[in-house]
Amino acid sequence: MPKASEIKKGSAVEYNDKTYMVSDIERSVPQGRAGGSIYRMRMYDVVTQNKIDETFKDSDILNLADLIRKPVMLSYVDGNEYIFMDTGDYTPYSLNKESIADQVLFINEATTGVHVIMVNDSPVALDLPSNVELEVIETDPSIKGGSATSRTKPALLSTRLTVQVPEHISVGDKIKVSVEERKFLSRADAK
Repeated sequence: MPKASEIKKGSAVEYNDKTYMVSDIERSVPQGRAGGSIYRMRMYDVVTQNKIDETFKDSDILNLADLIRKPVMLSYVDGNEYIFMDTGDYTPYSLNKESIADQVLFINEATTGVHVIMVNDSPVALDLPSNVELEVIETDPSIKGGSATSRTKPALLSTRLTVQVPEHISVGDKIKVSVEERKFLSRADAK
């Protein structure tokens, strides 16, 4: 069982009889205290997606949760259920659209690097790669001579996500998008 000072961003911990993923950690050293650092952790419940902020002393002991990550790909959508297939043994996992609403905007059948997070043999969340490749399906016409440092314009992507893109991007282009920042990164490499 690690101390709070040993917990890293992205770790899963058990706290108050629930399983949380640590999404951010801020370390501070209070002035005038004979003691160690204080760690403020932003965590979200893997089942309900509720976010909490908790503060721990560096010597507080936390339990790591028993999470399993399995590589999956989107298989199909059935109403409000998204069905993912394990890429190793083809086991289907079903997740409700509400529980993964923010992540659905970055996933299509071609998205790779997606993992389903399992707690007690039940799928509870998705873990996405840091960036994904998506196709532009609607945007203003491209401007000849527009450079990557020019002004931007909105572009609707194949997953219904809208991001700002440089003026030289046009309909049908594949682009890389940062999942965390929801921003255009670059044009995807042609394969």
